[in-house]
Amino acid sequence: MKIHKLISDSETLAALCKRLSQADFVCVDTEFMRENTYWPELCLIQIADSEEAAAIDPMAPGIDMTPLMDLLVDNEDVLKVFHAGGQDVEIIYNITGRTPHPIFDTQIAMMAVSQSEQIGYSNLCESWLGITVDKGARFTDWSRRPLDARQIDYAIGDVTHLSKIFPKLLNRLIKTGRGTWLNAEMEKLADPDNYKNDPEQAWQRIRAAGRNPAMLGRLKAIARWREIEAQDKNIPRGRIARDETLADIASHPPRQQSDLAKVRGLSQAWKENEIGRRLVAAIEASKPLTDAELPPRTPRGAPLGKEGALVADLLKLLLKIRSREIDVASRLLARSDDLELLAAGVRKNIPLLEGWRYDVFGRDALDLVEGKMAFAVVNGKLKMTHVDDIVEDEAVAAEADPVDDDIPGDDIPGDDIPGDDIPGDSGAENAGQADGAEAE
Repeated sequence: MKIHKLISDSETLAALCKRLSQADFVCVDTEFMRENTYWPELCLIQIADSEEAAAIDPMAPGIDMTPLMDLLVDNEDVLKVFHAGGQDVEIIYNITGRTPHPIFDTQIAMMAVSQSEQIGYSNLCESWLGITVDKGARFTDWSRRPLDARQIDYAIGDVTHLSKIFPKLLNRLIKTGRGTWLNAEMEKLADPDNYKNDPEQAWQRIRAAGRNPAMLGRLKAIARWREIEAQDKNIPRGRIARDETLADIASHPPRQQSDLAKVRGLSQAWKENEIGRRLVAAIEASKPLTDAELPPRTPRGAPLGKEGALVADLLKLLLKIRSREIDVASRLLARSDDLELLAAGVRKNIPLLEGWRYDVFGRDALDLVEGKMAFAVVNGKLKMTHVDDIVEDEAVAAEADPVDDDIPGDDIPGDDIPGDDIPGDSGAENAGQADGAEAE
C-alpha cells in the first residue's frame, strides 16, 4: 500500500479524493480535541482504500476540504468504513450538516460475529491481523503543529490496518448470513438526528425525577439556556452547569437572583452577574410542558412484584445462553431495558420482538415468559429447551424402553413388612407429607 506524506494543500487533496471516488470502500478516522470546547476541534483526518492511504491536515492554512467532504457525504457509490465511528460522524456532521453514507462500522459488525460488546481497535487488529498496535502516540495533542513522523504514522495506521480487516470481516458476515442484521444498526449510526445539538431538545438528555409539567418546563428552559451559552462560548456544557445542578434548580427554582448563591455547583458571582441574570430570566419565562410534550409513561417493574424481577433475571440468563450458542454479542440481540419491559407484560414496540431479533431470540424470550421454555443442563452446559420438546423426548424414551411392572422376584414372599400397611399411611399420602415437610 502506498502511504502518502501529510497532505496540507488543496491540489494534492483534490487529486487524492478523485482517485478514492472510484474505490469500493474507504476507511476513515479522525483525530480531534474536545476537552476544552463545545464543538470538537478537527485536527487530522486519515483515509485509505485497499491501495493508498494518507493523513490530511485540516488546520493547514488555505486548504480546501470540500473534495473530501463531498466524497464522504455525497458519493453513494463508496462505502465509508469506520471503527467506533460515532464521534467521527459527529465531526463530519458539524462541518457539513450531513452524515457519511453508506456507512459501515467494524465495532458494530464484530457484535454479529463474536460475543464482543465493544471491541477496541487494538484488540481488533490483534484478533484479525495478529499485530500489536503501538499506543505510544494516543495521548498526542493533535492540535499542536508540527506533527512528527511517529505521530502521523500512528494516525495512518488506524486506516491502513482497517482497510485489511474490513474485507475479512465482510467475508465472515457473508458466510454467516448475518450481514442483513446490521442494516438497521448502520442506518441508525448515519441518522443525522443523532448529531443535532438542538437547544430545544437538550432537556431530554437530563435525568429528572417525576413528570411534573411545571418542573419539566423549567428544566426544558434552563437546559436550552445552558446549551446556547455553551455554544456561544464554545466551551463544554458542563463548564456552564452540571446536569445535576440543572435538575436541582428545576425542582427547587430560586425566587430571585441572589438565591443562586445558595445553589450547589454555581459560583457565588452568579447572584449578581449577567449569566446569572440570563438563568433567572430563563426560569421566569418557562412554561409547563403540555400533555403532548410530556415524556411517555414507560411501564417498568414486574407485574408480580419480586416475581417479575426474577422473570427479568431469567430472560437475561436466556440472553447469555443464546448469545453464547450463536456467538453473537448479547447487546446486539437485546438490551436490559427491553427484557424488563417484556417481563412487565409489554408486547409492543420492543425491538427484540421484531424482525430478525424475534427469529433469533425474541420468540424464545416470549415463550419463556409464557411458561413454554425450561432450563436444562446438557453435557455440563446450561441450555434452554421448549417444554413441548421435553415432554416429547420423555414420551419417545418411554416408548423405546417401556417399564415392565411384572418384575421377576417382585412378589417375594415375606415382602410385606409388618406394620407397613398402617391405615391411612398410603404411599401417596406419605409422599405428600414428605413434600409438604420439605416445602416448609
